[in-house]
Amino acid sequence: MLSHEIHCQYFSQEDLLGAGCLDLRMAMNAAEQSMIAYQAGDVLFPDKIVQIFNDQTQERINCLPATFKNEKICGVKWVSVFPPNPSKHGIQNLSAVIILSEIDTGLPVAFMEGTLCSNMRVGAMGGIAAKHLARPDSQKIGFIGAGEQAKMHLIAMKTAVPTLEHCYVAAKTAEEEATFVSQMSPILGDMKIVAAGSDLQRATEDADIIVTATSAQAPLLKAAWMKPGAFYSHVGGWEDEYQVAKSCDKIVCDDWDTVKHRTQTLSRMYKAGELVDDDIYCNLVEMVCGNRAGRESEQEKTYFNAVGLAFTDVAIAHAMYLRAKDAGMGQDLKVQHEMIFEHANLKDWVRL
Repeated sequence: MLSHEIHCQYFSQEDLLGAGCLDLRMAMNAAEQSMIAYQAGDVLFPDKIVQIFNDQTQERINCLPATFKNEKICGVKWVSVFPPNPSKHGIQNLSAVIILSEIDTGLPVAFMEGTLCSNMRVGAMGGIAAKHLARPDSQKIGFIGAGEQAKMHLIAMKTAVPTLEHCYVAAKTAEEEATFVSQMSPILGDMKIVAAGSDLQRATEDADIIVTATSAQAPLLKAAWMKPGAFYSHVGGWEDEYQVAKSCDKIVCDDWDTVKHRTQTLSRMYKAGELVDDDIYCNLVEMVCGNRAGRESEQEKTYFNAVGLAFTDVAIAHAMYLRAKDAGMGQDLKVQHEMIFEHANLKDWVRL
């Protein structure tokens, strides 16, 4: 008799961390390879499904699928974004889970905590952009924002640009800055990480790399603070004044056609008629594939904005799954023992 058992592996966040999956180099490589695969037509990438429960606060749950045909893996990220959570409930504003299935039989192979992967993807895309657009001898990085995305971006930027030595962070409160410094200093022991006392200008005005990662919807970063040769990674929605983009020599997006319809600074500029398609230098994949040049002079100011491509999440999740599986982490998750009508005692369970 054929077995109809269905199993997959369950990986908690701690399983993934214990397997060494907090590896931004691995994540950047997976994201780069996924972009190349997408460019080659190897990726199925349907539109995401968005369910917004509060238009004002943008509390929402998104469903984001993608399939890699050559790898024979299909995945979906189920991610909730509830901006009021920290102030209202004292909990994180983003949480996610990821399901991976193989596409020979369509059966699931993994159910994973997805917040780690989602945050790593954001950092990885910024890191990939920095490899192409930041000065390779960059020494100072400045942050506006001290949350999870900022922390992941710091690891990614240090991975992409190893010469970084100094980090300044400005946040709304001294407590947020102190937490950032205390959590990141042991991880990046060779970097000097300094709280800027909520002084946004102090954090950014002499930085070779600037990162804004906030939930604010305001022009926090000023163009006057961005020195010649600086690279700016824009993570959130509206975080910089329009003049920042106007002063940059190159503007690069993960996908401009997607960005223009969102609520980022560039999106607002586009809708206001202050930015047109020709103002965008290229999408990141074009530099990854070698079709467009990255930084071409020491004095260039460069701007990167990503809104997220779900197939990069799935690619990173797949790399994490393989590493965690090889490390013997996770636990067996029995989805099904028998098919429904094979259960001998089904008659006792049926409700008529």
